[in-house]
Amino acid sequence: MTFWVVQALNGVSFGMLLFLLAAGLSLIFGVMKVLNLAHGSFYLLGAYLGLTVLRLTHSFLLALAAAALGVAALALLLERTVLRRIYGEELRQALLTFGVLFIIADQALWIWGGNPQTLPKPAGFTASVRLGDVIFPSYRLLVIAVGVVMGAALWWLQERTRVGAVIRAGVDDEEMARGIGVNTPLLFTAVFALGAFLAGFGGVMGGALLGVYPGADFEVLLLAFVVIIIGGLGSLKGAFVGGLLVGLIDNFGKAFFPELALFTVFAPMAAILAVRPTGLFGKA
Repeated sequence: MTFWVVQALNGVSFGMLLFLLAAGLSLIFGVMKVLNLAHGSFYLLGAYLGLTVLRLTHSFLLALAAAALGVAALALLLERTVLRRIYGEELRQALLTFGVLFIIADQALWIWGGNPQTLPKPAGFTASVRLGDVIFPSYRLLVIAVGVVMGAALWWLQERTRVGAVIRAGVDDEEMARGIGVNTPLLFTAVFALGAFLAGFGGVMGGALLGVYPGADFEVLLLAFVVIIIGGLGSLKGAFVGGLLVGLIDNFGKAFFPELALFTVFAPMAAILAVRPTGLFGKA
């Protein structure tokens, strides 16, 4: 029984980390119709920026804020100077964001080196705690709690605020939203920056859990795409449920079938797409 509880908690913690990454990616695609291949780089850059700030200040909260805001600022600059010139041109968008991914990866390798590094965990969350008969790392419980809180905050923003209403209007019908007076360029910039903010935030949280190293951007980007394909493009609920599913499937798959780790993730995705091509919560 202990084995199942530990593996389930490990899967949920990893799923919450994937949700932080996939939520921003899903929002960007849902509103802007931009499949941002540089999103994994925002995660990687956030982790490295957080590592640098942590070494300077020894404050995990300051590292979270600085990394998330720094990545959001970079994304805002990218959107306003380059990306907005090629809206509606899917191939050019893919090539541009894929190029940005390589540029950021090379710059990170040059600045921080190629050795895997781990961000120090925040004070008070370095040990394990006892949950009945289960001993579990407290930091993983923190990741679960942060994921739930961020999910609730994003749900409140999307469903209970005027900003959320504008975002939903942009997801449902961007042309109609523009016709009734919504400032779509400002909306696009805000959503792109918010998505990058979540990725940078997730980079710091994930850097203390999984470490940071060259190639982590590709790995998390691949899993984030699986999450939003399963959950449905543009759906915040889909990103949350998809993150949990992928986290649990990936963790139990590695525990029982380590030699088929990728198969255990992609097979359920293929099965869901065969039944619902738009994902669990995607719109036709």
